[in-house]
Amino acid sequence: MDRPSWLKRLSRRKNPGRVVNLCFIIVLFFSTLLTWREIVVLEDAYISSQRNNLENVAHEMDARLQFNVDRLLFFRNGVQSAISTPLAFEVLDNARGEFEQKRQAPAWNIALDKRRTLPVYGVSDDFVNKTSILTRENTLLENEITATLELGYLLRLSHSTQRLAERMLYVSRGGFFLSSDPKQNPQTIITTYYGLVTSPWFAMQSQRNNPGRGIRWNTLQEADSAATEAQKVTASVPIDVDQYWFGVLAMDFSVSEMKNFLLSAVEGEREGEYQLYDSRMHLIATSAGADDYPLRLTVREEAQLANDFGYDNRGGIRLVTSYISWEKLRNFDGVLLRIHRLHEGVRGDFGTITIALALVWMLFTAMLLFSWWVIRRMVANMAGLQESLQWRAWYDALTRLYNRGALFERALDAVQECKQKQLPISVIQIDLDHFKRINDEYGHQAGDRVLSHAASLISSKIRDTDIAGRVGGEEFCVVLPGASRETALEIAERIRNRINMREILVGKGATMRISASLGVSSSDENGHYDFELLQSVADRRLYQAKQEGRNRVCASDTSTL
Repeated sequence: MDRPSWLKRLSRRKNPGRVVNLCFIIVLFFSTLLTWREIVVLEDAYISSQRNNLENVAHEMDARLQFNVDRLLFFRNGVQSAISTPLAFEVLDNARGEFEQKRQAPAWNIALDKRRTLPVYGVSDDFVNKTSILTRENTLLENEITATLELGYLLRLSHSTQRLAERMLYVSRGGFFLSSDPKQNPQTIITTYYGLVTSPWFAMQSQRNNPGRGIRWNTLQEADSAATEAQKVTASVPIDVDQYWFGVLAMDFSVSEMKNFLLSAVEGEREGEYQLYDSRMHLIATSAGADDYPLRLTVREEAQLANDFGYDNRGGIRLVTSYISWEKLRNFDGVLLRIHRLHEGVRGDFGTITIALALVWMLFTAMLLFSWWVIRRMVANMAGLQESLQWRAWYDALTRLYNRGALFERALDAVQECKQKQLPISVIQIDLDHFKRINDEYGHQAGDRVLSHAASLISSKIRDTDIAGRVGGEEFCVVLPGASRETALEIAERIRNRINMREILVGKGATMRISASLGVSSSDENGHYDFELLQSVADRRLYQAKQEGRNRVCASDTSTL
């Protein structure tokens, strides 16, 4: 018979293989979680490091821009003061007179001392009158001329050691201009002036376009240039006196110097590319070398960055194969980016540590899998051995029925249950007839075959709830929970008839028909729920059946069927 259902359920719940699998999954999960956490911490540290580098470069560029912006504002204040309160020098009075003499000429210049000041270049009254944005209809025009000459003197004296600023200009609406790069001749004065007053940075300083009268930035790209980088960055500020717009003071910044600055920022670093953009996401300069192609942002990435710029002064976005950190510049209408490519990060220190962590995790996982396989094999072998020992502890190895100890334990439980439920319980005691003669004539192997054959016949004629076991050499016992004496008698008769009807091979070409004597007892005879007593009564009736001729069932002490 099979093991009881409660024993099967208990065995399934305590399946060692499942426990090993669960432990393996838990260890693998936590090892993966810890490794991933370390990688995330390393990634955060890497991003923080790159952002710190970007912040340092941005601060350095801001400092250089601040120096030049301060110069621009200083010169504006000087020009405005000179227009309002001109100096009473004879040389400046002579300059006013020279302007009155030359203002009708198509192109002219005024220079006080070329070694100490910068010359002022201008166009005629006719040129000014033909352009709506230009005018000489103001009472302080001559003061503006002398103020421009004073600015030329200051520009000669000031020399920036920080070469981001390339050129400084003052362009007047009165038809003249001054440049810190005074390489002009009469043939180019008109075209130069026309180009200056039609430049976007000049027009954007009108009172309508710039009501706040602050600094404006403009990025220009040469039309005939095949380069992708902007060629010129201009910072401009208006010159106003008594709410009258005189002109624009501008400062051109060298893109090549900006590029050199970014190149110097990446010296000694093995990864990352700096890129400088204006507020309209036009690329101005990059630290990519001549042999490298700068990383180009997609339209979607540019839109995402432009959207992020409106909410914060610094940040970063993750792309598929790169990470972009950015920081706005305080003294420039733009943003500085640092782009970290995946293959660069892998070659760096953080990438090496990350790869090492991943390899350690893979090695640990491989060892864990091998250990799991070994432990599974050991547990499977131990479980098989345990089941074998457990089976041997409960069953008779020859007949595969319960052994005597297991039968008595199960029978006592069944008797107690029937007693609680007020159900009858019966016992059948079975003994094979003339079994000793079979062993003597055909040997013990034939006897073993007879015992196994009889056990299978007994098992085939009892109910699923009945308990059958071998209690002696050729003696068997069947416990029938819930069965009355009449039911037990019927089952016993079926068993006897089944055993007697079948022949069994006991030797070479020799078969024989065996028989059995059976004794039956039941609790409904006298109401006793004592298994030992019931078995003793059934055993006594078994021997009574043998005395009365064998191959029969005895269910009472006085009658034999």
